[in-house]
Amino acid sequence: MEIKENSRREIVVFTLQGRLDGNEAQAFEERVLIKLDQGATKLVFDFHQLDYINSSGLRVLVMTYQRLQAANGRIAICGLKDYIQEIFDISGYNEIFAMYADCDAALRELQDK
Repeated sequence: MEIKENSRREIVVFTLQGRLDGNEAQAFEERVLIKLDQGATKLVFDFHQLDYINSSGLRVLVMTYQRLQAANGRIAICGLKDYIQEIFDISGYNEIFAMYADCDAALRELQDK
């Protein structure tokens, strides 16, 4: 899996490409934790190039959500493919995370808050 990150004003955008599974989730978590420890409070996860996610990847997202909630932060997920959206729907995570069809919408929403 490839993880790219960039900042747009106060928002950190992680773009994931490939598979987010047990083998890659730890590296992903470490990258996210670095940003959280540096004080980031607005994160966008761009999944338009993500091909697969399992429970290990979902765990990282939930941990991130919990940390941001405690810091009065925000998280958004954008660009989910239909079959990945279905995983979020079945697991109920679609009720937890703010989800957007495209990342521009996610960025606008977080910039406004």
